[in-house]
Amino acid sequence: MGERKRKRSAPPRASKGKPQKRGPRGTGRWGRIAGTALRILAVPLVIMAFPLAIAAAFLAMSLLGHSSEPKELKAAIVDQLALTQPNPSFSETATELLQRAGYTVDYYPGEQVTVDFYRDLPTHEYDLLVLRAHTARFEEESLTLSDPVRRQEVLDAFGQDVFFFTTELYDRTKYVEEREKFRLFAVRYRAAYGDERFFGVTPHFIESSMRGSFDGATIIMMGCDGLLFDNTPKALVEKGAKAVIGWDGLVSAAQTDTATERLLQHLVAEGLPLGEAIAKTMADVGTDPSYGNSLRVYPQDARNLAIR
Repeated sequence: MGERKRKRSAPPRASKGKPQKRGPRGTGRWGRIAGTALRILAVPLVIMAFPLAIAAAFLAMSLLGHSSEPKELKAAIVDQLALTQPNPSFSETATELLQRAGYTVDYYPGEQVTVDFYRDLPTHEYDLLVLRAHTARFEEESLTLSDPVRRQEVLDAFGQDVFFFTTELYDRTKYVEEREKFRLFAVRYRAAYGDERFFGVTPHFIESSMRGSFDGATIIMMGCDGLLFDNTPKALVEKGAKAVIGWDGLVSAAQTDTATERLLQHLVAEGLPLGEAIAKTMADVGTDPSYGNSLRVYPQDARNLAIR
């Protein structure tokens, strides 16, 4: 018998103009099952992702809206001087100037200016503080200590310092630790106002006993000698203040009131930088007619800063 020739099947023809497509591995029954399972699994993932996307969009919109809200501006007028040299016209004019510039203004009368008031002052988050308060320069000749050791400790602690007056009468039984650490010291007015002694707030108190931070506030010290030395304004800046404005010597109550009104006009109404506002104020009112002293700012590099 002759061999039977096996019939060869022709190779499949490629379609003209279309490339051959290769499916994923595992085509066939198990491949189809796997593909169906993947499609079923994808459905809940999409459903879960949808609310997450919505939540993310709402969060972004909320943050955007929050950042666009203007910050509330807060100012305080601390009028400790009102107990000895009241001037209601000043507080009214200053409040009106600040309110027109968009500030919420808190007014503190003299009887509220205690040790604990100063202790918590930074926690109120004011943008501007107007301290119409007596300040006292430390003077060695005013010391009445008979103990030579303690006397020398005081001299070492207070070289060139200025203290804020409180309206709290000095009492040796109160604030013992803070007195021992020179954070509080006895201060008195000049003879015309009697011989009573009050607690005075020292730079050591600002550094170690005040709570919180001034967080970029501008502070105006209206009392005498505020910027005669750097220790007190330096302590305020290290406590978070942006700048401190004050007098470089003695000043009368009438002069500081008039000058501060003009200063606020230039700072908050006209928006001038601190240095320019001070220069214009001094041009407006001149140096103190009795003592010849002027306003200045600490630190010097804050002269070009605006109040906000």
